[in-house]
Amino acid sequence: MSGAASTENMLIIGASLAGAKAAQALREDGWDGPIELVGAEHDLPYERPPLSKGLLQGKEERDKVFVHESGSWYVENRVGLRLGRTATAIDRENHRVRLDDGTELPYGKLLLATGSAPRRLNVFGGDAKNLSSFRTLEDSERTKAQLIPGSRLTIIGAGWIGLEVAAAAREKDVEVTVLEALEQPLLRVLGPEVGARFAALHRAHDVDLRLGVGVDSFTLQDVDGVEQATRVRLADGTELEADHILVAVGAAPNTGLAEAAGLKVANGIVVDATLRSCDPDIFAAGDVANAWHPFYGEPIRVEHWANALNQPKVAAASMMGVTDLKYDRLPYFYTDQYDLGMEYVGHIPSSGYEQVVFRGDPASGEYMAFWLAGGAVLAGMNVNVWDVVDDVRALILSRAVVDVARLQDPAVALADVATA
Repeated sequence: MSGAASTENMLIIGASLAGAKAAQALREDGWDGPIELVGAEHDLPYERPPLSKGLLQGKEERDKVFVHESGSWYVENRVGLRLGRTATAIDRENHRVRLDDGTELPYGKLLLATGSAPRRLNVFGGDAKNLSSFRTLEDSERTKAQLIPGSRLTIIGAGWIGLEVAAAAREKDVEVTVLEALEQPLLRVLGPEVGARFAALHRAHDVDLRLGVGVDSFTLQDVDGVEQATRVRLADGTELEADHILVAVGAAPNTGLAEAAGLKVANGIVVDATLRSCDPDIFAAGDVANAWHPFYGEPIRVEHWANALNQPKVAAASMMGVTDLKYDRLPYFYTDQYDLGMEYVGHIPSSGYEQVVFRGDPASGEYMAFWLAGGAVLAGMNVNVWDVVDDVRALILSRAVVDVARLQDPAVALADVATA
């Protein structure tokens, strides 16, 4: 692809990890024409995993979260970086995008990397100004400042963000209550068998984890002329006081721009395996892309760092006219909570899984878990067991039917667990 040159504008909406990596991939693959990168935030493009991990824990410095260390990279690589600007409309017929300041930018090819936004609770008081969400660098820095020893933090939602913030807060001696509507943490991702392990982990660290509870409303109080939520009222009438309340009930893809433009939207912007939408000149990558996955034979949308890191390479190639490069990497994510380090690779398709097999003793804190259907491994997770992700990935891609007894035995190499 080297040597490509054009005056046609490559326009990227969303100055996040996916957007910045797409601009980088275009330049690395030889695109010499104009590139414009537009982002709603005022900070340089940054990576999100440190926000709820190292940065929040105080183990990582702020300047380490940025995709490129300084704004000079964008200048040196002739990437027009427009921060603090939001795209408001796409004119597909005339190949132009309108921004909130009235500017109109032309495009030859357009990449939508608009990410996702935290969901709000649709209950009385759910729009109170002091209810926190956790998505941006600003959110992370505000939350970090609130982690004062002895203070009370209530987190609504026991997903990845909720649990990682809970772990960081407990390490600062903050009193933490986590409220989850489902029967286990991470139930939709990991199922009840493994979700229960995370419940036990947090309770062992004195988190007041309440499962199967619903939030009825928030009690509002006038503070300096502003209504603020000071208590959480549960469906059973229980009221919880808190110094700070974090709402972490998931995120919704930012599809409004695409939908208004008439693109196909269903749980994200629908794209094929090359990340092209129903419009041949518009592509999507990252959290907002619901992409056809060749291995699973169905579209999947992944809200994790590895997707935002790796999809842009394919999107950039497709924008430059390459038609045979498809995004077929298996989903991957990781988490750090207390002394637990975990990696997960694979995906549970819409048809679900049939059983979970543990390798090693979960009570020991070092184990693996595998989700199976039809005797084959769909996904695998390693907890405080390292350098095995490639082996797990190979096992999944092989579609081999495994011998469960051998899969359970840590003494048997993963390459040798298939049935004869």
